[in-house]
Amino acid sequence: MIEILIVAALVLWSAVVVFKKVFPKTSGSVFLTLSNSCEAKGWHALAKWLKPKVAAGCGGSCGCPASDESKPKAPEVQAVKWK
Repeated sequence: MIEILIVAALVLWSAVVVFKKVFPKTSGSVFLTLSNSCEAKGWHALAKWLKPKVAAGCGGSCGCPASDESKPKAPEVQAVKWK
């Protein structure tokens, strides 16, 4: 019985992950709708968890980083000069 519940949870989680990857705009609208309905019922923690992340920058689908944080550059390796 417990094995069935574990397998069902894994299959459901995998389906949600694939849905988010294959249909990003549709999944965003679906999860926003679910979040709004949970917020209306007073389930604030679940609504916050379901709310989709807001894409920053140019929308995040062009290959540029979606966050405004600039990655610190690694210091360049300098050659050692012997005197």
